[in-house]
Amino acid sequence: MKNSNLCYVGFFLAMSMIGASMGDLEFGFYRETCPSAEAIVRSVVFQAVSSNPGLGAGLIRLLFHDCFVRGCDGSVLIASTASNPSEQVSPINLSLRGFQVIDQAKTQLEAACPGVVSCADIVAFAARDSALKLGGFNYSVVGGRRDGLVSSSADPLNNLPQFSFNLAQLKSTFAAKGLGETDIVVLSGAHSIGIAHCSSFINRLYPTVDPTLDPAFASSLLSLCPNDTTTNNPTTNQDYQTPNILDNKYYQDILQQRVLFTSDEDLTNSTATLGVVNTFATNGGEWVNQFTRVMQKMGQIGVLTGTQGEIRKEGTGASFSRLASDRKEQPVMGVDDRRQARPVVVITSEGRRTWGKADWCSLSRLGCACE
Repeated sequence: MKNSNLCYVGFFLAMSMIGASMGDLEFGFYRETCPSAEAIVRSVVFQAVSSNPGLGAGLIRLLFHDCFVRGCDGSVLIASTASNPSEQVSPINLSLRGFQVIDQAKTQLEAACPGVVSCADIVAFAARDSALKLGGFNYSVVGGRRDGLVSSSADPLNNLPQFSFNLAQLKSTFAAKGLGETDIVVLSGAHSIGIAHCSSFINRLYPTVDPTLDPAFASSLLSLCPNDTTTNNPTTNQDYQTPNILDNKYYQDILQQRVLFTSDEDLTNSTATLGVVNTFATNGGEWVNQFTRVMQKMGQIGVLTGTQGEIRKEGTGASFSRLASDRKEQPVMGVDDRRQARPVVVITSEGRRTWGKADWCSLSRLGCACE
């Protein structure tokens, strides 16, 4: 059962910062232009996560994968075309989830406040609301991010940490984004929720079992995961104690050597990070405080503001915005024939432009790039 005492941990921090701006980012950014913006996103997220808690984990991860690649600009939402493989088809992004939730929120926001709320802000709000729904704690999120115009399949592997990374590799990757050693431990706590495919930790099972794994835990994983995950790639919960609650149990799992990834286990290989793990394992409130701090910090990495980028629009047809759910969350590998054939009107900072082959429109699987 969630700790109700954590429900409003972020409230007092938020109140001290209301009205304060960070560059062109601001708490309550849409208070005049779309007053219901955050409430609309929260309603959509709560409904989705109530039906499928895994989507909450997916939405938090979606923000992480967006912000670490080109900054928090919604570029992770841009789908591939035949001529432009996007971030979504990078191997590290193939298991991303939650796209249809962003789509639903965008659809409702466009009906309420056309052309006002960016997809990048929706991703940031949705991650916060997922934490509230699954963890019982809230925090404020600045708005004002603009949507990026570029998405490349080459970028994620060059910017995102991988599950097989050791601590030195994690520190290097996070430092490049302005995040420190403690921030690594804090954000790793998101592994308290969600599932993982065997392929993401198979290196710890075959050809020999990683000796840092608890023997009984390793045995259970061996019974689940085949040596070859090419055609059979089962999933398991990332936290075996409270898999659908965002809490500090993950840190207890680390100390019990019952975590899935090399990147998790390696947090014990430094005196500094082990000290933070020990603190969080026994003090859930402290982890919540730190998690809200780092999520707010991460949400401001490399943002586009002002007149940079754009605010993505609705798709050109009713069927377009439903592609995410129709394809059951699988990345779009090519150009849909229906979209490729028709002309598209694109709104950019340079005005209206018509492209004959929907190359731009098909970049957005979520109806967030075209009018």
